[in-house]
This record gives sequence, structure tokens and C-alpha cells, in this order.
Amino acid sequence: MKVTKAELAHVAVKAEQYPKNQLPELALAGRSNVGKSSFINKMLNRKGLARTSGQPGKTQTLNFYEINERLYFVDVPGYGYAKVSKTERAAWGKMIETYLSEREELKAVLQLVDIRHRPSEDDQLMYNWMKHYGIPVILVATKADKIPKGKWQKQLTAIAKTLDKEASDPLLFFSSATGLGKDEAWRTILNHLKVTE
Repeated sequence: MKVTKAELAHVAVKAEQYPKNQLPELALAGRSNVGKSSFINKMLNRKGLARTSGQPGKTQTLNFYEINERLYFVDVPGYGYAKVSKTERAAWGKMIETYLSEREELKAVLQLVDIRHRPSEDDQLMYNWMKHYGIPVILVATKADKIPKGKWQKQLTAIAKTLDKEASDPLLFFSSATGLGKDEAWRTILNHLKVTE
């Protein structure tokens, strides 16, 4: 998809701060430092729109990125990061759970996992939780440029097996560094939303 307009339109910690224009939303979930901000920047062709950080746990709000006035990417706080207080983690958890389980505009979750590693227990819990709530999932294996191309399929198979992935859930590889997988990711997203470019 050709992105002509992209902006951070809303920052929310509670439902009354969510956008009111009823555009379809795709949430991005993943462990801290899996590359959600880099994914957003590469997909939207906007360097620095989503702030990347070497410090895990940087995103602490629901960040709504409006794209071409047609849809939103919603960056949610990364999970699995221990260096925040239990109180903060509980607050994030409640905020994320409320959004994911109750938001009517949410059409799917892009769950990002690192292609170099088997999904963590947190990844598995998140995937199973979304399946429990009937939320469609598009799995994106990030950092594909970090391993040889010959190992991609083996790693994708391991990811699918570890998560006990449902056959209907797409599993894509992606590299924010090279743009690898970007077109396929957009095709999958638009197909899921049943909209054309």
C-alpha cells in the first residue's frame, strides 16, 4: 500500500481517549524490543514516527497511528519486560486487556516475534489469550535479516509449532532493516480488512 499520510493521532491509557472515527484498527503486540516501532516506521515509510529505543519498555501507552485516513496501527506496550514495577505491569496489563478484549474497531492483532528465537512463554500466553477471545492474529517474524535465508523456513516452522499456530493465522517474515516482507505484510493486512489499495 502506498502510504501518503501517517501520523501519531491519539495516545491513550483509557477507553475515552480512543479515536472516535471508527476506522479499522490493527494492534501490534510483542515482547519488549522485538521491533514494533521499527516495524511501524518501515511499513509507513516514516523514519522516527514511532520512537525506537534500546531501552525495553519504552512504550507505556496505546499509540494510535492513523494511516491514509483509512486505518490505524495501534502500538501497545511490550510484554515480558521485568524492569518495571509490578504495579506498572499490572496497570499496563489491564489497559492492554481492556483494549484488546473490548474494542469493536480492532480487526486483528499483528503479533511480532523474533525469528531468531523460539517464542517465549509470554509470546505463547499472548497468542493463546487472543485465541481465547477470538481475536484474529497475523504473526510477523521480525529481524529476518539477522539469520541466513536458508534458515528462515526452519525458524518459521519452530515458531508455528511452539505457538501451536492455527492454520488460518498467517505467519510472515519481516526485516525493518531491509524492508523484506513489507509488501507481503501489506497484502495480508489489506486482504484481512477486505479493502483494496
